Amino acid sequence: MAYTNAQRRQHIMELQKYLYAISLNNSKIPQIIPDGVYGKETSIAVRAFQREYGLPESGNTDPATWNKIVRVYRSYLDAAPAAYNVFPSAKYIVKDGDKGQLVYIIQTMLNDIGDHYENAPCVEICGDYNNATTDAIKQFQKRVGLPQSGKVDSGTWNMLVHCCEHIDRTLQ
Repeated sequence: MAYTNAQRRQHIMELQKYLYAISLNNSKIPQIIPDGVYGKETSIAVRAFQREYGLPESGNTDPATWNKIVRVYRSYLDAAPAAYNVFPSAKYIVKDGDKGQLVYIIQTMLNDIGDHYENAPCVEICGDYNNATTDAIKQFQKRVGLPQSGKVDSGTWNMLVHCCEHIDRTLQ
């Protein structure tokens, strides 16, 4: 059976997806957008991979290169979970009116705490730092002995994280 153009494109796309994932973990590998075309960008990424991992630099995906790409990709999948630091800095403050991923995480932590402690309120997880979130943070701050500003600074953030980690440990 002949190797069709569609199959070739699919294999190139798989290679590009692996290289893209590897580039997220190794900045020496240029990021490429998987498109199924083995063009200049793919060749450059393969050459960088070969250089980084001690393979002959051809820019072509020979069996040794393919096998190494697959091994490196799978090593990231099999590794211990990576920490995800989302709080920008020690001086950063999240407050009423803020929106986004960090607010979603804060609201999720508040709900995790609220699910395990009767005197802790749950809030809508909406990504908007609204009055309900401000009030829940004030109550949390009061319980842990922090000034009740209703804002999440690094101290409040750290207490939220530690409280959620404590809950996780007790559930194991």
